[in-house]
Amino acid sequence: MDVPGFDDPRDATSRPNPAASSPLTQERSLPTVDDSRPFGAHLRMSRWKPLVVIIVPSLVLVALQILLYQIVGIIEGSDDPMSAALTPLKFLAINLSVGASGALAILLLVWTAKVPWRSLISSPRAFDARRLTRYLLGAAPLVGAGIGVVALVAPDAPGWTAFGVSATTIAMLVLILLTTPIQAAGEELMFRSVVLPAAASWVRAVRPALALGLVVSGLAFAVVHGSTDPWLFGYYTVIGICTGLMAIISRGVEAPVAFHVANNVLATTVNTLMADGEAFPLDRSTDTGDASLLILVAVNIGMVVLVWLRERRARATS
Repeated sequence: MDVPGFDDPRDATSRPNPAASSPLTQERSLPTVDDSRPFGAHLRMSRWKPLVVIIVPSLVLVALQILLYQIVGIIEGSDDPMSAALTPLKFLAINLSVGASGALAILLLVWTAKVPWRSLISSPRAFDARRLTRYLLGAAPLVGAGIGVVALVAPDAPGWTAFGVSATTIAMLVLILLTTPIQAAGEELMFRSVVLPAAASWVRAVRPALALGLVVSGLAFAVVHGSTDPWLFGYYTVIGICTGLMAIISRGVEAPVAFHVANNVLATTVNTLMADGEAFPLDRSTDTGDASLLILVAVNIGMVVLVWLRERRARATS
């Protein structure tokens, strides 16, 4: 018998609940990580959250580098701590600030979107250290060949002076081996693990989402490098898009991290050895780039092809 003023409990399950079927409720009930979608388009986020994780870590990176440059200037007694000369302490400041900003980007996305951090490294598969090693061994010869071709075709383009070894050279080489992998991994975490899927989350259709993520992450990568030279800006954009493609194809960031580490370690080592024992300049102003960068663009594209071939073969054998 019904009691006035009270609903029959049986009716509560039989009547539709408008709140349960509303778009907002459906959106909240969906998972934040969708393993049925490819890496790079696998996150679901509120509209405003991508802006936070795209903008904040980049601003922190710039502010942190300026602050550390000022501290280095005090230690070195420099009149111009923002000069282009890349001393060992400046080099250390750059690498540590990039590594810290990459970690911040991961933590910020985990906190704002409530996603597991492992899904930002690889998805739906688990992190694979062997994949990282294989791609590192594959990337090193490609990058080395690219640097060799530049040396033959346009030896003046990189700003090399002469081979020389000094205390500065030794300090730089030690820092390259110890901290450049941190810097390279930090940039990949920031732009491929965070910016790429965050920007892609604005669009639901997979291919447009991936295209948007690639464009936004590539341009953000170029902007953060602060180059006013069109050749250099275009080159950094190509690097960002190519490493994004590596992440999408391989379903994780092992391949782009491996390529970035090989590229930065080898390039910085050669620049250091060819600076005649001095600190080599890090100049990204206008007219510092030229068409020789197309050789390095070809290296990036070659690495994308290598990743595609290896991943296709791996899927075929499994």
